[in-house]
Amino acid sequence: MKLTDFVVREAIVPNLKSTSKQDVIREVVSSLKATGAIKAADEEAVVAAILKREELGSTGIGNGVAVPHTKHPSVERLSAAVAISRSGVDFASLDGEQVFILFLLVSPPDRPGDHLRGLENISRHLRSQDFCNFLKQSMTEADIWDLLVEADEGDRDN
Repeated sequence: MKLTDFVVREAIVPNLKSTSKQDVIREVVSSLKATGAIKAADEEAVVAAILKREELGSTGIGNGVAVPHTKHPSVERLSAAVAISRSGVDFASLDGEQVFILFLLVSPPDRPGDHLRGLENISRHLRSQDFCNFLKQSMTEADIWDLLVEADEGDRDN
């Protein structure tokens, strides 16, 4: 599974406006809604499900990265959005640092394998300091998409 298989290009947010964890999640879910990946009627329920997951433990995994995620019956396939915060967001991360890079995932409950493969793929790439640095420097949706394509091509080379 490649990043470009499930990241919705039109849902990439290269410059988050929100500054709080809850508002950032809402803004990124809204970007998925705008593409049709999440139905408008289900937007609040998806936000609530992600926030409920955050109560179990922050998805701020450290190194300036968070991967908020949930399974929700309103989505038909694994969908993700990438968002970049220029100022950083307090995500109650494991290392106590601000979050600058977010990958938000939503998947159908009956496809747990896809959910896990998506999380694993994202996590593997986010372990690369170069990948994270390039993401943080990306100023446009096209820049971020090109970086995802490049990461997928790197997977093929290994």
